[in-house]
Amino acid sequence: MSYADQRMSGSKVVAIVIVALIHAVIGYAFVTGLAYQYVKKAAEKLNTFDVEEPPPPPPDEPPPPPPDTPLTPPPVVSPPPIVNVPRPPVVMQTVTTPPPAAPMVPIAAPPAPPPPAPAPPRIAVPVTPRGNQGDWFPQDSYPAAARRAEAEGRVSVQVTVDTRGRVSACRVTSSSGNSDLDEATCRLATRNGRFNPAKDANGTPIESTTSIRAVKWQIEDR
Repeated sequence: MSYADQRMSGSKVVAIVIVALIHAVIGYAFVTGLAYQYVKKAAEKLNTFDVEEPPPPPPDEPPPPPPDTPLTPPPVVSPPPIVNVPRPPVVMQTVTTPPPAAPMVPIAAPPAPPPPAPAPPRIAVPVTPRGNQGDWFPQDSYPAAARRAEAEGRVSVQVTVDTRGRVSACRVTSSSGNSDLDEATCRLATRNGRFNPAKDANGTPIESTTSIRAVKWQIEDR
């Protein structure tokens, strides 16, 4: 046994003996009724008793350093060579935009010619007037304006006669020179004229035109 072990064992024995004595005194104090102060002082002495710890073992020697290794410098990397690549020439192209086309305007087709008028039916029996044509133009129907103007003259007209024998249209073919006399002639012929209508080969009444006798307008008292 080393000297440190012997010293530590002796200290432990002394500590054990002291602890045993303290326990015996405490027990006696409780039994004999000693004052609490004595017990407290004994406990304080026990707390302040220091047991010396053995010194720590010496540290292990560090291993010897490895032999010096020569430092090898990193290899020098040379930069890649610069290669000049020729660029293709830039060709500028001019694009000409054609002008916008003119809008197409549809050309209207010329109107179709009207169909030819149907040929008038062939007249087998011509139109004839009924009664005296002079009665269609009485003297009291003399236009007042023409009378005041003392207008006189002869008027010839052509009338269209329908299938009933009535005048459906009238036009002046020879004027008297006075519009009042011309208008009065057509008005009276349309209102008073009566005819036997014309007929075709089958005897069916058809529309036709005819001329009536010229009407002479003259003031009586002159």
